[in-house]
Amino acid sequence: MNWIFLVAFVGILGALAAAGVFMLRRPPQGHPPTKAMARALLARVLISIALFALILLAWKLGWIQPRANPLGR
Repeated sequence: MNWIFLVAFVGILGALAAAGVFMLRRPPQGHPPTKAMARALLARVLISIALFALILLAWKLGWIQPRANPLGR
């Protein structure tokens, strides 16, 4: 289960990096701006929502258990 979370986190960071690259790259003179940055940010948001839903589903099905450590000990 941990590798699924790791892959999703790497995907989120990759989409964020791609959006940053698309933001810094400017289209050639006379061409309309592309929507690549917006698509990359949309992918990041969708992966984040899917990861959150997967965590909730895994908790509901008992695949993962919350562990609370007392702060005073």
